[in-house]
Amino acid sequence: MLQSYDPRNRDILVNINGKLTHRDAAGVSPFDSSVQGGDAVWEGLRVYDGRIFRLKEHLDRLTASAKALAFAAIPSHADITAELRRTLEANHMRDGVHIRLTLTRGVKVTSGMDPRLNQSGPTLIVLAEHKPPVYSSGGLTLITSSVRRFPPDCLDPKIHHNNLVQSILAKIEANVAGADDALMLDTRGFVAETNATHVFIVEGQRVRTGRTVACPEGITRAVVLELCAANRIEHEVTDLSLTEIYRAEEMFCTGTMGELAAVTRVDGRTIGAGAVGPMTQRLTGLFRDLTRSEGTRVV
Repeated sequence: MLQSYDPRNRDILVNINGKLTHRDAAGVSPFDSSVQGGDAVWEGLRVYDGRIFRLKEHLDRLTASAKALAFAAIPSHADITAELRRTLEANHMRDGVHIRLTLTRGVKVTSGMDPRLNQSGPTLIVLAEHKPPVYSSGGLTLITSSVRRFPPDCLDPKIHHNNLVQSILAKIEANVAGADDALMLDTRGFVAETNATHVFIVEGQRVRTGRTVACPEGITRAVVLELCAANRIEHEVTDLSLTEIYRAEEMFCTGTMGELAAVTRVDGRTIGAGAVGPMTQRLTGLFRDLTRSEGTRVV
């Protein structure tokens, strides 16, 4: 799975600390913490008909992550929302849009990892692109990565940080194997997530997903669990082993960039019937209905 370039994004304006600049001229300082050490937090947002879906939840997670990293200053939800709105309006965007929102610790007075070198406030980056859901609707193939997700005592996954080398290494393994993405385990051998998404399986009429021990607290993951509860779909949050993945009747991934995407093969094994299953189809429909009716109006 390789994302394709959308020519509509050729002349987009990128917002860096309130300044809108053409993508070819946009940049951050080499002294910025994101460049120096990946010292930043981020969110992926999706825009549906002028509304950002679950904006408060995303901004809450961004703020919580920045607090966990002891950022000296964190923009308010209102200030961030204003910059999101300015960016979308400047680019004439209102639907089928994905936003990469990044907050770094800011620019350092000299090179080094010590946060005390950051004395000028954070850097806020709003990158909005025309981008529909990125995964194929026909089903994904996964391989199990050799790279393990960190537990909280190594690097707490509740911090939604920019250090994505684990995910990149896992994605490289998937690319070499000819798979779409990589399934990642925790240090105990249970399923954490893929390199980019959360994971669900279906057994009979029961939907199951792993605990957030070694993966972020996913916004789309939470929405799917809410949909299950609201529609009386049996569901469970528990540890999942590879054996349970291989014998599942259905499997799907969730995330803001790809919404819900079926998985039909893992490690060369066919999952269920090898096609998008009825529960995945039902939850996908419920999710799309929700995104059409909910969200924070920004344009």
